[in-house]
Amino acid sequence: MPISVLLSERKYSFLCLASVLISFAFLLLTYTSYPFFFAFPLPSHIHVSVSSPPPPSRSSSLQFPTEPELETQPADHLDLNVSLNIRWRACRLGSVAVDYIPCLDNSKAIKQLKSKKHLEHRERHCPKPPPRCLVPLPKSYKVPVQWPQSRDMIWYSNVPHPKLVEYKKEQNWVRKSDDYFVFPGGGTQFKNGVTAYIDFITETVPAIKWGEHIRVVLDVGCGVASFGGYLLDRDVVTMSFAPKDEHEAQIQFALERGIPATLSVIGSKKLTFPDDAYDLIHCARCRVHWEEDGGKPLLELNRILRPGGFFVWSATPVYRNDERDRYVWKCEDTTPWSLPMVALTQSICWKVVAKRDNFDSTEIGLVIYQKPSSYSCYAHDRTKRPPLCDRKTKKEVSWYKPLRHCTSRLPVDSNGNLLGWPSPWPHRLRNKPQSLPAEPDAEAIFNEDTKHWAALVSDVYFDALAINWASIRNVMDMNAGYGGFAAALNELPLWVMNVVPIDAQDTLSIIFERGLIGIYHDWCESLSTYPRTYDLLHSSFLFKNRKERCNIIDVAVEMDRILRPGGYLLLQDTMETIQKLNPVLRSLQWSTSLYEGQFLVGKK
Repeated sequence: MPISVLLSERKYSFLCLASVLISFAFLLLTYTSYPFFFAFPLPSHIHVSVSSPPPPSRSSSLQFPTEPELETQPADHLDLNVSLNIRWRACRLGSVAVDYIPCLDNSKAIKQLKSKKHLEHRERHCPKPPPRCLVPLPKSYKVPVQWPQSRDMIWYSNVPHPKLVEYKKEQNWVRKSDDYFVFPGGGTQFKNGVTAYIDFITETVPAIKWGEHIRVVLDVGCGVASFGGYLLDRDVVTMSFAPKDEHEAQIQFALERGIPATLSVIGSKKLTFPDDAYDLIHCARCRVHWEEDGGKPLLELNRILRPGGFFVWSATPVYRNDERDRYVWKCEDTTPWSLPMVALTQSICWKVVAKRDNFDSTEIGLVIYQKPSSYSCYAHDRTKRPPLCDRKTKKEVSWYKPLRHCTSRLPVDSNGNLLGWPSPWPHRLRNKPQSLPAEPDAEAIFNEDTKHWAALVSDVYFDALAINWASIRNVMDMNAGYGGFAAALNELPLWVMNVVPIDAQDTLSIIFERGLIGIYHDWCESLSTYPRTYDLLHSSFLFKNRKERCNIIDVAVEMDRILRPGGYLLLQDTMETIQKLNPVLRSLQWSTSLYEGQFLVGKK
């Protein structure tokens, strides 16, 4: 019967029934395509829009519009199915494309370097403009092994780099077993197991109370990060770092295992950490020549080590007597540009609190230094010491800043009083940080921020959004503030890399004082990490202050690079930002959902 006849005869019930049937069929199809959306029961007041991904483009050509200029729509009018007309292509770099890190794999810039003496070729050299290509998956890529099993085994196909198996086979770093890499918990300095090695450190210096007095650790030249992985059992969070070098994929192994790690090198520039950040720094044969260039590498460690903190150094100069090791440890014929460790550590007032050898009957030993917590030592014989750094450097963000030949000043409050050690863990997570600004309402703002994130995470992030938190291990907060989001997740079996953008308020010292970890970063550039690093990216009003500096398409491409397949973006922002970002994510084949007009959940 023609529609016109139906209308003329007022047979509206047929039309209503038909529309209901069509709507029901659509819901069934939606449920089939997106079962994850119904993972949590939603309260009746919640309004969620869901988009499905567009059909994949088969074209290999590349067409990039500029950042979308759209008239901002109300939340209930936003069409999440709108996609930018971008024809993406895979990064064309041959076999290395699957591990592409734009700022560390810029071969053109590296070839033009005038010197590699201070490992400049291992540092960041970001291409301009940022590359707009998609990193392909390794062949036979699988959903990663979940934590805590991933600490001890990962899929070989996800990080198919067998070189370390042969290169470090005598040191129990990693072995291949069928379809897996297996990590026995060994290392260069702890061939018989990292647990015994950690106990050896505690026995040597009982003041090192893991998970209470010592909470935040840096592992320099970490190998596959077993030291940091096993310290997690003791309530210690360790930032493991190493350069992208001939120790093929060591940091990628760590991240695939679910252990906090980042790519970095002590070369010619400061590390991207604040002053006085770490409670303890560890180096087990990390191949850093601390004595070179006037001791600048060790002066950089001194900068980021908390006053009263420890440096644990397990290396051959500590316990061997061959010519090279004796020179590094204590050479009488010193020059201004190559000081032995004894003279260098004395010049910055580090105290040897313990020195032991023959660990576990392996003839391996270590020395443990402690950084002073006052200026009493510095006042004596200043002619033999590096000068104190300029006060202005205490306030600068360590981003592309050169290493300096000076001793970092101790941290003080607004009245010039030296800051003490943080409260024992876990109290330091909630207590007022000593490094808060001096403004009268600073403590109230901090406390309200903590309460805000606890409520938001509990009421919205856990209960209202389509996120399977059981699948989440590696998390990044792209605009961390005081670290409130990470603090609210503290009871979950995951870790958070807190990023403080270089053009935001510098709160990274507060984050470390709370017992959390993080880095500085500029989101107009690519991150120094491997593809497929994170299970969840969190962004709270990140784009608000970056509209003039960063193209939202470039940031979206980087998020796609560092997020694992099936991973989530959880974004809280303005409707203007959501309307610009969502079409870009849709063009990348992501699915998206919107809650309350300000929370966008994207799934890669």
